[in-house]
Amino acid sequence: MYRKIMNFLEDWRETPYRKPLIIQGARQVGKTYSILEFGRTHYDNVAYFNFETNPKLCETFEENISPNYLIPILSHIAGQTIIREKTLIVLDEVQLCERALTSLKYFCEQEPDYHIIVAGSLLGVAVNRAQFSFPVGKVDMKTMYPMDMEEFLIAMGEEKLVERIRKHFLTNEPMPSALHDHAMQLYRQYLVVGGMPECVMQYVQTKDYVLIRHTQDTILASYLNDMSKYNNTNEIKKTRLAYDNITVQLSKKNTRFQYKLIKKGGRASEFENAIEWLCLSGVVSKIYRVEQIKKPLENYRDIDAFKIYVSDLGLLCAKKDLAANDILYMVDEINDFKGGMTENYVNAQLIANAYHTYYWESERGAEVDFVIQREGKIIPIEVKSADNTRAKSLNVYMNTYKPVYAIKLSSKNFAFEDNKKVVPLYAAFCI
Repeated sequence: MYRKIMNFLEDWRETPYRKPLIIQGARQVGKTYSILEFGRTHYDNVAYFNFETNPKLCETFEENISPNYLIPILSHIAGQTIIREKTLIVLDEVQLCERALTSLKYFCEQEPDYHIIVAGSLLGVAVNRAQFSFPVGKVDMKTMYPMDMEEFLIAMGEEKLVERIRKHFLTNEPMPSALHDHAMQLYRQYLVVGGMPECVMQYVQTKDYVLIRHTQDTILASYLNDMSKYNNTNEIKKTRLAYDNITVQLSKKNTRFQYKLIKKGGRASEFENAIEWLCLSGVVSKIYRVEQIKKPLENYRDIDAFKIYVSDLGLLCAKKDLAANDILYMVDEINDFKGGMTENYVNAQLIANAYHTYYWESERGAEVDFVIQREGKIIPIEVKSADNTRAKSLNVYMNTYKPVYAIKLSSKNFAFEDNKKVVPLYAAFCI
């Protein structure tokens, strides 16, 4: 299946400034598959090493981490010759071997012609351990996310529809209504299936929502397992409590995260480490409120006011145990959840496009769902789960800050009105 990260990997391979590459991201987002597929199509051979399936590998790195020592041994273990620029060396689940990560520094300094990619599901967690010696400045880094809406459409064989959507996004002209309705239907399918590659593949092949839900439940179970395996003992229960509660808070009218909703009397001091673990593992992302609309937005964030969204829409629906038909037909019974789910979807698309997302709130309670920096401009984004697009809060923002334009995401067709770029939800990947 097509993944956008392939373009990044091709650029990395060709650059004269290439360093060993670290790819991080949550479990099951397709890191290993993408790296091996890239190696297969761009190199003479791939030397693949996995620290989870072969724990003894760690011993090799404990003795000596200079490239001259490691390369002959790794060649022997892989059963093939590792050649500069022609072999891709892949170190998988590298969070289990700290010395292997440290060795990247010496590959960068002493043997930059060896092409190395390392991957890990919980690298963010591992790197933040006190004893970890991270090769700062000696590696390139890339975070990988679940498949976005565009990748899902391509997997579904809808390349021509993707081209059409991109064209209408640029021109602001409405799509033909039949195509618009078809794209909205695919968008709702994406909400159920999500972007985990295994789930997308199963959907393309079988259209069986029961099978996909089983796979999603398995992935959720592996996340819970990681919380026990790679976490401080007295933090395990808190991390699970926090993770369970995130999906509950998305059903609230105000989706701002509140510690007291995790448990009665819950405080930041009790749960902030658990939230941090979930963010570092790539399972959730945190977006802060900005107090002022000035560049850089990062300087004006309120660290005590934030929202938390999960990384994958399919897992969100599985966690809430929502029936596929309830989402495909957007039944009234899930009205309380529609807003939070739609915000979560948009956040996932924006993050996949490498945006740092924030939200804005006025003193009187007007709220804009997202604020981003796009093409050097600060742009507000209002999200509606249906075609009811009266956006009082967005008008308050526009009257206060006079942005060059705003974006309104809803189920309405493309348009441009009152200095607002109206974008259907399925086209969020174009932003």
